[in-house]
Amino acid sequence: MKQYDAIVIGAGQAGGPLAKKLALAGKKTALIEKRWIGGTCVNDGCTPTKTWVASAKMAYMAGNSSPLGVKIKSYSVDMPNIKKRKDEIVHQFRDGSQKGLEATKGLDVIFGEASFIGDKTISVKLNDSGKTNEMKADLVFLNTGAKTFIPEIEGLGDIDYLTSTTILDLDHVPEHLLIIGGNYIGLEFGQMFRRFGSKVTIIEKSGRIVSREDEDVSEELTEILKAENITIRTNAITTGFKQKKGGKITASIKIGDKEEKIKCTHVLIAVGRMPQSEALNLAKTGVETDERGAIKVNDKLETNIKGIYALGDVKGGPAFTHISYNDYTIVYRNLIKGEKLTTKNRPVPYCMFTDPQLGCIGINETEAKKQKLNYKVAKLPMAYVARAIETGDTRGFMKAIVDADTKQILGATILGAEGGETMTTLQMAMMGGITYEEIRWCVFAHPLYAESLNNLFMALDT
Repeated sequence: MKQYDAIVIGAGQAGGPLAKKLALAGKKTALIEKRWIGGTCVNDGCTPTKTWVASAKMAYMAGNSSPLGVKIKSYSVDMPNIKKRKDEIVHQFRDGSQKGLEATKGLDVIFGEASFIGDKTISVKLNDSGKTNEMKADLVFLNTGAKTFIPEIEGLGDIDYLTSTTILDLDHVPEHLLIIGGNYIGLEFGQMFRRFGSKVTIIEKSGRIVSREDEDVSEELTEILKAENITIRTNAITTGFKQKKGGKITASIKIGDKEEKIKCTHVLIAVGRMPQSEALNLAKTGVETDERGAIKVNDKLETNIKGIYALGDVKGGPAFTHISYNDYTIVYRNLIKGEKLTTKNRPVPYCMFTDPQLGCIGINETEAKKQKLNYKVAKLPMAYVARAIETGDTRGFMKAIVDADTKQILGATILGAEGGETMTTLQMAMMGGITYEEIRWCVFAHPLYAESLNNLFMALDT
């Protein structure tokens, strides 16, 4: 039984940097990873998908260059090369991180699957040998992430369906990609593969796509995607799949009282993700989870067992890389630097990398109504943004929710070119207590997208 000061399970965006910092602070630390360094973000999330988004954007620009006076007679999509570029960038990020961790004094990087066998006692089945090592520590940090949720649909197990992970192995463009789920992951992949040349159909069980956003955001994004010939079916429930050997897949879709048959070549399941906690055998150490398997934590990210913490997607809540990384900074600074940081009231920005981007911070109009706040809405179509007109992309709009009394910005949604960057400007204003009036009269460099924040808040002058 090997004794450590700290054991970190999972080398994602919280686990990797935390393990390194703990070791550098003088704690003998073990970092256990069952797959690859970097977690979902580097290996099958942000890094590979945004690399593919860039390739898809280039294809879109090539096909829509004429309005800018540039005629491109023809272009082709080289999917094997697109995949190769993606793989090279993923390995660059993953390998660089691994080398940095393995070179850290006082840190043992162990590849294998970890599970509890007792109070803060871990068994690790090693990947290379299959042997089992046992270890324990007073401090244990869980950063095992989340995985694709697979719904129970008749016949799904009989077809070779894709997930957000396995779709990244494709080296060809699907003839017809059927996507189950009309939210963030499904929409990014849907637009991406439509631009690569696939026919794309999106099936969403609720009344609209991205249903957690305001209705006008959902409606605008629907029109943007439909303009690229993406088929969207809402209020649609997938009831079954059938596939003849070597043939196309037939999906049965129920819309109201009607049933529709859709033939496709590939199916992507994108209805959500669930915490990866089951294999940890948490009952052996007494750590509590909710009904979905998310590990319960307090606002300092500690579980019900003192000395055991959960960080990132495995604890539920906002499943974003930047939240996972912020979890690490909170835990590290509290334990090593003696600070008293919590997750209370921290900003939760996020961005969906459709084109145009959807960047969000704070509350939206729907939430403001639910809270019965005295609020005002500022909204500006991108068609009125000088930079958008000049670059030839006026899709989308800027929208902000402000407190009518204090004039503080409560939230913002930017659906437009570089929407995430403009959203971040408003996030920093919110963090600094800057009012919408101050932004209304602020001097921004011309002609930036951010400059149009002047105009966004102009309508609130009266």
